[in-house]
Amino acid sequence: MTKPQTQHEPPDPLTKEALQAFDDLSGGVHPGFRPAHAKGILLAGTFIPAPNIASLTRAPHVNRPSIRVEARFSDFAGVPTVPDFDEQNASPRGFALRFYLGDHAHTDIIGHSVDAFPTRTAEEFVEFLHAVRDSGPGAAKPTPVEKFLGSHPAALAFVQAPKPIPTSFAKESYFSVSAYKFINKDGVVKFGRYRILPVDAPEHLDSATAAKQSPDFLFEEMKNRLAHGPVKMRIVVQIAKEGDVVDDATKPWPADRPLMDFGTVELHGAVPDEVAAQRQIIFDPIPRVDGIESSGDPLLEPRANLYVVSGRRRRSAAV
Repeated sequence: MTKPQTQHEPPDPLTKEALQAFDDLSGGVHPGFRPAHAKGILLAGTFIPAPNIASLTRAPHVNRPSIRVEARFSDFAGVPTVPDFDEQNASPRGFALRFYLGDHAHTDIIGHSVDAFPTRTAEEFVEFLHAVRDSGPGAAKPTPVEKFLGSHPAALAFVQAPKPIPTSFAKESYFSVSAYKFINKDGVVKFGRYRILPVDAPEHLDSATAAKQSPDFLFEEMKNRLAHGPVKMRIVVQIAKEGDVVDDATKPWPADRPLMDFGTVELHGAVPDEVAAQRQIIFDPIPRVDGIESSGDPLLEPRANLYVVSGRRRRSAAV
């Protein structure tokens, strides 16, 4: 497995191209912020594993009574001032969770609020971003993005998928998109996809109601919610059936695949020095922990490389 680039390695051409594509869509670089999901809030909390999760994985964070975590909720765009009610640019919402295993040891879960991804590979995704970039108001018809969507049905399905605006970050569902290989203490292997779910049912606003909200209403709501008690989210794993495709993020599994409880996250408030902490933390879509491995999804390593390179840039920004 290829590891993300270190501090001293130059980014590979695909990573450079992907980062530039995101920058182009965001109107350039926004120093100190992510090239996507720039607007976010980083919270501290605790993870409590589900009682029977050891039957799925021997991973260390599910074999403790509880473990310290940090979670980041975010809007999609690479623009840190995107209004939360912007239907075109603020969705899908993002959720990232870090489990602290020890000194300099951790593992992460990353998801967004659509149970799909537009392309199977990073190369195709960069092509998609370029098509969106080149399809402004003056573009000839059919535009590059119309051509791309016409030849990529998974991307068309992703674009057309409902992306309603939630009443709260805590009232939205998030999906890992990529599948993972789970191994228990007996060596039994199962493939699964994470889902991060509200304790109660998801809640969304209609367009007219959403347009009346403040540009930062989701962040204001979260701070107000935390002032009245912890925010809880459920983590479950959708378990693949034999024969399901496990290495293609454009192919969600049927709804009848079972869901297994992974655990509960309780979030108590913002981390100390939250703005600086958001610049520092670099989430990793590859687990890199015993008991949970990559499924072979070709998106995982390019995503990890992009997160490292953009994270280095974010950390070094003069802000």
